[in-house]
Amino acid sequence: AEGSIEAGKQKSQVCAACHGANGISTSSQFPILAGQYPDYIARALHEYQKGDRKNPIMAGMAKPLSEQDIEDLAAYFSSLPGPLHMLPIKR
Repeated sequence: AEGSIEAGKQKSQVCAACHGANGISTSSQFPILAGQYPDYIARALHEYQKGDRKNPIMAGMAKPLSEQDIEDLAAYFSSLPGPLHMLPIKR
């Protein structure tokens, strides 16, 4: 399934409470989702669903998500500009 950015934006409203309105959390307690790779976001959500990642809040949030929900959220958050960047290599 291919994710829809617009559908992901609608579904992400509940995520904003911890991860920020644009996927950029203001607390180091919650990861930044903006600009992450879509397969990373999808994998993390699957791991929360299966219990491979341990976090009771995220487990509860991920459990009811369908495969399409996960693909939509991954498409949306990965489409956002994020503050993460690589430092230049010093030679």
